[in-house]
Amino acid sequence: MIKTDILIIGAGPTGLFAVFEAGLLQLKCHLIDALPQAGGQCSEIYPKKPIYDIPGFPEVLAGELVDNLMEQIRPFQPGFTLGERAETIEKLDDGTFIVTTNKGTKHSAPIVAIAGGLGSFEPRKPLLENLSKYEDNGIAYIIKDPEIYRNKRVVIAGGGDSALDWSIFLTDVASEVTLVHRRNEFRGALDSVEKVQHLKNEGKINLITPAEIVGLKGDEKLEAVTIRKSTDPQQDFDLNVDNFIPLFGLSPKLGPIADWGLEIEKNAIKVDNTLDYQTNIPGVYAIGDVNTYPGKLKLILCGFHEATLMCQSAYQRIFPDKKYVMKYTTVGGVTGFDGSKKEAPKAVVKAID
Repeated sequence: MIKTDILIIGAGPTGLFAVFEAGLLQLKCHLIDALPQAGGQCSEIYPKKPIYDIPGFPEVLAGELVDNLMEQIRPFQPGFTLGERAETIEKLDDGTFIVTTNKGTKHSAPIVAIAGGLGSFEPRKPLLENLSKYEDNGIAYIIKDPEIYRNKRVVIAGGGDSALDWSIFLTDVASEVTLVHRRNEFRGALDSVEKVQHLKNEGKINLITPAEIVGLKGDEKLEAVTIRKSTDPQQDFDLNVDNFIPLFGLSPKLGPIADWGLEIEKNAIKVDNTLDYQTNIPGVYAIGDVNTYPGKLKLILCGFHEATLMCQSAYQRIFPDKKYVMKYTTVGGVTGFDGSKKEAPKAVVKAID
């Protein structure tokens, strides 16, 4: 049983920043995320996409933002249960919650903060015959370990940032990279599109457009894909491959959280107010893109604000008899659970003769 003060479901930017705000209140956090790494969409879907509306950063790559948040919360030593989905919640007589994952890992906390972004993500799969036969036998929808593709022949399908970014990255890993997209135009970052074009000119990426994968071949493992150039079946041809990675995005779903008795409105969790973002279940909060209320804006900076107020409310629920006096970090500094201390230099007072 993993015990903590605040159990955060979702390790995206909002969930990560909640760790920092909780740490200032000397509250420990543990995070659960179905993805294999922290960062949510920023790490999984568009790690190299620039974000322009984070205060103090005229421009920051999504992956860099996650790295910075991880460094910011490091002194508060959060725990992580990654690659597991929060499945069930049980409220005990003492008011604490038990959250169990799909793999049976149990977590206990007096406060649960749902920061699941747009929910759990399921890959959008192409409509191909025998697709399930080759899943984990040559077909993957998320790249967890690029080294799996070392010296392999890889085909990627898609036209967004993930398809572009991974095509670029795998040129230094795979023996052959082929990118297939049904249009000539891509919807990813311009610099990524230009990089793919440059690598194509250098012969490091096989770029096939407009085209799509229409068939899969192989006995027990994927051995080839059938590619249809344009819309003419007469132009179908087979390409020998070791791996096929369709990157058509991820479909957001609330998943099991939708069955927790929370008030749901348009696939989002309705919060009672904007004072602390508590749900209809006392002790359970929803922050970030996963919640909804009048005037809601799905922005990372709004999630940071919601996380801050949530932590203040959580402190009062955990310590109802204590009065917390907020101190600015410029005054009180930041004291980590690891013994580290950050604070402004003390002013030197010296008498004048």
